[in-house]
Amino acid sequence: MNRSLRFQAIAFAAIRTVVNTMHRMVYPFLPIFSRGLGVELSTLSLALTGRSVIGMFAPFMAAFADRRGHKFAMFLGLALFTSGTALVVFWPVFPAFMGALVLTTLGKYIFDPPMQAYLGDRVPYEKRGRILAVTELGWSLAFVGGIPLMGFLISRGGWMSPFWLLTILGAASILLLNGMIPRDQQSVDPQSTLLANFQKVRRSRVALAGLAVGLFCSAANEVINLLFGVWMEDSFGLQIAALGATAAVIGLAELSGESFVGVWVDRLGKPRAVGIGLVGNSLAALAFPFLGQTLPGALLGLFLFYLTFEFTLVSSLPLMTEILPEARSTVMAINFSGLSLGRALGALVATPLFSLGMGTSAGAAVVFNLLALLALRQVQHGST
Repeated sequence: MNRSLRFQAIAFAAIRTVVNTMHRMVYPFLPIFSRGLGVELSTLSLALTGRSVIGMFAPFMAAFADRRGHKFAMFLGLALFTSGTALVVFWPVFPAFMGALVLTTLGKYIFDPPMQAYLGDRVPYEKRGRILAVTELGWSLAFVGGIPLMGFLISRGGWMSPFWLLTILGAASILLLNGMIPRDQQSVDPQSTLLANFQKVRRSRVALAGLAVGLFCSAANEVINLLFGVWMEDSFGLQIAALGATAAVIGLAELSGESFVGVWVDRLGKPRAVGIGLVGNSLAALAFPFLGQTLPGALLGLFLFYLTFEFTLVSSLPLMTEILPEARSTVMAINFSGLSLGRALGALVATPLFSLGMGTSAGAAVVFNLLALLALRQVQHGST
């Protein structure tokens, strides 16, 4: 792997840290934004609902990269992101904030799949896991670094100050991308239409199985993710202290999972790494009822659960980039939608299951992971 690609991977991680900081900062600072905008929390939640809906369908727009080129799609994503943050800078009212959430979410989901496909085109499959794991650091670094920085800015300059910085960094990311990525050289195949690429995915049993892996493991995570805060409060009566600790634990777990992928996924092989992650995540879920009897044990259980999930998810990305190389952006875009659909599925069953006890929720996570393992076997058989 040449030095230029290493630099690009680090730059992509930095760009994704900026984009993901905007995506992740809304929840911890929701009351502050509510007061600054002069709206009720219930009203602000409508904007978040709209963002969730956009997040499920926006990845399909990134599939245009298979026709227009990866640089074009990444540029479009960053342009939308920067336009969204600038909207709040120049028009600090609720409609602009809602528009910012939609535009920055569109930007994120349009940028990510072609970025992964771009590296998939240039990095040999046997080395691709490490390079993609580097770019995924942008997710955890946004949580452990970006959000504290935004909090510092808000404490000094008010609720609008993060949007000034994010707009500047978004514009700088566009300039960096323009100078770093060469013009797309591939010729456009007139037969390679958006519909044709979707049809390729639909007809590929391996691609569908790979998408199912992401969907089911994402559902398993959401079954726990959605209600762990309620569980912590019910179990220990320490809502503020416990949830503050879990934020640090989850951020460290995500960073650790991504780092482990960078070290191990290419050595183990992508399917094996995904399988190990799914088994580990199931074991972590089964340990919840036992570890959850004390606060330190509960935090350890959450750490192991999020670490193994992040390891599974990030290990699956290089695997997905090789399933249909002729339609990489389309596959990765649909994979993002599959992950969103999995979260929706997990959220649908999480609340009724939780009423039966945390052990039931953990059991459901294991069932989803077993379904993911069955789908993974289909990927392995189809690719041999």
